[in-house]
Amino acid sequence: MENQTSVHLTLKSANVKTGPIPVSTTGKDSCPTDCAMRSECYAASGPLALHWAAVSAGTRGTTWGQFTQAIAALPDGQLWRHNQAGDLPQAGGTIDAVKLGQLVAANSGRRGFTYSHHRDSASLAWIKHANAWGFTVNLSANDLNDADTLADTNCGPVVVVGPSTTTKNTTTPKGRSVVICPATQRNDVSCATCQLCQRQRSAIVAFPAHGSRHRVINMRLAA
Repeated sequence: MENQTSVHLTLKSANVKTGPIPVSTTGKDSCPTDCAMRSECYAASGPLALHWAAVSAGTRGTTWGQFTQAIAALPDGQLWRHNQAGDLPQAGGTIDAVKLGQLVAANSGRRGFTYSHHRDSASLAWIKHANAWGFTVNLSANDLNDADTLADTNCGPVVVVGPSTTTKNTTTPKGRSVVICPATQRNDVSCATCQLCQRQRSAIVAFPAHGSRHRVINMRLAA
């Protein structure tokens, strides 16, 4: 299997938060080892954890080449989310530029978006290119100060985790606008209808902590 990384594509997600759009999952070895949310990842527990474990073990999913072929076969203009769990493929501790390039090319004419905790200088440079070439990669921040740091790189739109009790829009310490993810606040909104994370934007999108580890995240953010 290519670089030991398996990836799975669900053509029509049953997740009410994403809505009925194509959604992918990439093996855990795509995640950077220095991710601050590694031990608190929402995907590490609950029903998604079982699916992610199977993809990570290579018992479910396909090779990267087969995956990008499936993306290229999606209808023109199709909105899709890369990685409900996992990150962009990596090699040697940084984003695999060749595989990211293959994904960007496959996404041409489609409206893919994803999130990444990769933040070494080389990865940020490739993320900036991916955003410029039409594949939206949101930089994942660990708190509002971190969101400002990532936004200062000008490599792509930024998202941030917030306390589980977060319900109101706010600003970062540097005054950037922070918008609470609408799908976390309203039952009639999903990724399929909102599409905010697919757009190149200045506003930072905040996701209230959720899952079995949300209390741990709340304590960390309050420290």
